[in-house]
Amino acid sequence: MKGHWLKIFFMLLVVGAALLAKMMLLDDYLTIDRVKEHKEQLLAFIGSHYIQAVLSFMGLFIGTALFLPGALALTVAGGMMFGMVPTAIYANIAATTGAVLAFLAARFVVGGWVQERFKDQLRRFNEELSHRGHNYLLILRILPIAPFLVINYCAGLTKIQLKTFVWTTSLGMLPGSLIYAFIGEQLRYVDAASDLFSWKIMLALLLLALFAVLPVILHHLQRSRK
Repeated sequence: MKGHWLKIFFMLLVVGAALLAKMMLLDDYLTIDRVKEHKEQLLAFIGSHYIQAVLSFMGLFIGTALFLPGALALTVAGGMMFGMVPTAIYANIAATTGAVLAFLAARFVVGGWVQERFKDQLRRFNEELSHRGHNYLLILRILPIAPFLVINYCAGLTKIQLKTFVWTTSLGMLPGSLIYAFIGEQLRYVDAASDLFSWKIMLALLLLALFAVLPVILHHLQRSRK
């Protein structure tokens, strides 16, 4: 009985936080245009209140893993504010933390019920995940196939181990985080639309495309060896 009420409380907490964020219109502020519009004020604030700025950025990023869209835009915006490497580190830590919270919320609230209710239908699915679950998660993290927060909650409904979820999330996000943060860092110096086609930004986009097709290439090579 106590566990039942804890599940209800945890679910209401997540839903309440999502509604609060929507009421505060936080998702409307997680845009690159907003950051560029207030770039000077933000950089001045970061210069004098760096720790607070980092914690605020990481808090927003945890939100994107739980209930807010805009993880990619926030990474680019972070690159404009903090630079490539710091943003990639902060985003990776915060996104992984938020992803774990969403994963545990889904598993704790409804994961057990889903596995019990659809035990027979999920048997082969669970067997496949036990052997290749890490590959699937890595592909989903590298390729923007599904929204970040959707993957977090759906993974919690499966039998994937938490440690597998953690390392695949952190590792799979890292290449994209570095590239998007680098693009954001370059946008700090962009004033005209023509500047968007600088060789550095085009190279970053090319690398992003290569990382997107890399899992498909690796999967094809593995199948050809068999």
